[in-house]
Amino acid sequence: MADRYTDAKTRYAGIGVNTDAALKRLADFSLSLHCWQADDVGGFESAGGELSGGGIQATGNYPGKARNLSELRADIETAMKLIPGKKRLNLHASYGDFGGRAVDRDSIEPEHFSSWVSWAGAQGLQLDFNCTMFSHRLADDGFTLSSKDKGIRDFWIAHVQRCREISAYMGREQGSPAVHNIWIPDGMKDYPADRFGYRGILTRSLDRIFETRYPESEVLDALESKLFGIGSEAFVVGSHDFYLAYAMSRGKMICLDMGHFHPTELVADKVSAILQFKDTLLLHVSRPMRWDSDHIVVLNDDLYFMAHEVVRAAAGKRIYVGLDFFDASVNRIGAYAVGARSALKAWLAAYLEPREELVRLEETGNFIGRMALSERLKTMPLGDVWDHFCEMNDVPVEADYMKQVSAYERDVLSKRG
Repeated sequence: MADRYTDAKTRYAGIGVNTDAALKRLADFSLSLHCWQADDVGGFESAGGELSGGGIQATGNYPGKARNLSELRADIETAMKLIPGKKRLNLHASYGDFGGRAVDRDSIEPEHFSSWVSWAGAQGLQLDFNCTMFSHRLADDGFTLSSKDKGIRDFWIAHVQRCREISAYMGREQGSPAVHNIWIPDGMKDYPADRFGYRGILTRSLDRIFETRYPESEVLDALESKLFGIGSEAFVVGSHDFYLAYAMSRGKMICLDMGHFHPTELVADKVSAILQFKDTLLLHVSRPMRWDSDHIVVLNDDLYFMAHEVVRAAAGKRIYVGLDFFDASVNRIGAYAVGARSALKAWLAAYLEPREELVRLEETGNFIGRMALSERLKTMPLGDVWDHFCEMNDVPVEADYMKQVSAYERDVLSKRG
């Protein structure tokens, strides 16, 4: 392995790239894993919790789903052993430690997440957070923060207010701001008569939520748009245009989910545009297939371009990156490992780009030279540099990590069925 890396280092040096410097940058990159892959977005508010409503769904019934917090944490711990580099963990509000008690979402407290903070500290992790605006009786009609029913609207406002309080608590405890992300399912299956009215309600609801101010050292607020959902094909209240305007006017962060735009739209193109005017940006790395299907992330063109645009913008600490996929048709630990490793490989490829030379070729009008160098990068020994990074982090190399996934699966299936 050392010989392979030495050879790769020499080849990259031939195009002006320092692989040691690239690996140092990757070691400083922090990827936020998502808790909901291990149990198909069911949560633990009640026994046997399942995803429902909100225009999203998990497909498949692969055995071994985490059934409680201890199993979920065990799965995440196992997955982390297969993923090199710095990691965070992204929680949904429905994953609180409720101790078997019924706690409705407008009543959740920091105490319901104190065991998560303790566990994360022991794992060397920092936490991010999401309000949970689906799988609830008061979301069944398709509206939450933009509902014209004041009772429903007030309930969800209270929920998000509680979630921001919990996020601030996490940020204080871990000494790093928790990114709190707001996504709502609100919309209609067919064309509405009052788009303006619903968006006006959402504006006022968000303004109420953000009346309480927390220092950015504790919580960073993000807003996540969506193009459409199942049952909201014609109209989504929280569209990209709406949230972009709101974030610009209120000083909030935009979340770009790679599955929440037109199928042919290059989401990476938005990075350099938004960062001209916003200091920070949240990315949800996913893989849509025909629609926002949240497939496991693989190293495809969309992910490759996204990582390169972030690195080219020299965004560094300005961009927060989290995974967002859930596949119930395959081994869930394998899904974590494949998705996270793919995301990290995309960022490594971006760090290994000879940017100065590409820009020089572009600025001198040598566009065919730029194209040729870009194509040459596709056959460079990225895999050898990646395996070296895995070895540096005491994580299995590409040829070996699935052996550990299989071994864990055999153990889990013998206990969970």
